[in-house]
Amino acid sequence: MAHPYLFWLAGAVLLVGAGVLTALLPHRRAREEQRRTARSAARAAIDSAAVSRDAARGRVPEAERLLTRAESLVGGRGGADAARAAAGHARQADRLWRQHR
Repeated sequence: MAHPYLFWLAGAVLLVGAGVLTALLPHRRAREEQRRTARSAARAAIDSAAVSRDAARGRVPEAERLLTRAESLVGGRGGADAARAAAGHARQADRLWRQHR
């Protein structure tokens, strides 16, 4: 027959494991939700900048560079910070193109 301390040890390990999972899963889900939301906002800003680019009368090299940078940031596997940076670049490009209408 197994020693009683082994049952206590196994129970303690299971309890600690369950506690760790209970603490980490919601945090991971929230982080993933933030990443998806930031990427969605970045894509919307990129689409808006693309419309402004198409409506602009001439070329604006700085805005084109910013939009390219935004598209590359969103296209990568970056997290929420990269998506927020991409949205900022796209908004700046959008402003530049709107000034050149």
